[in-house]
Amino acid sequence: MSKKHIDETYAGENLLCPIRYAINIVGSKWKLPIICILASGLPTRYSNIKRKLTGVTNMMLSQSLKELEAAGIIYREQYNEVPPRVEYTLTDKGKSIIPVLVNLAEWSAVHMQTDTTCVPFCDTCQSTN
Repeated sequence: MSKKHIDETYAGENLLCPIRYAINIVGSKWKLPIICILASGLPTRYSNIKRKLTGVTNMMLSQSLKELEAAGIIYREQYNEVPPRVEYTLTDKGKSIIPVLVNLAEWSAVHMQTDTTCVPFCDTCQSTN
């Protein structure tokens, strides 16, 4: 598809439907951070995700993980062990959003520096202080 065709297809109101679709899948407070944590490609246990997401409740984390799994963004693998072990990884569909998130993060990094109303972010984890 040519750049001109892409620009015409996704101009103005034509953006609304695809953006609503994306927001429906990843548009909660915790879903994008979960995807970023899983972007390393390594299987990650629930407890490790929870530890990295300061402030998330067990209910919200569980709900977000279930919704991402239902949307085909993450894969949940349960091992029949004692104690039970569950690991999460990104699916191919989930991995395909990473370049978009990198672009969004780059855009944000540029504009955060010039936005006087921007809340300061932690250098280590990028969460608000």
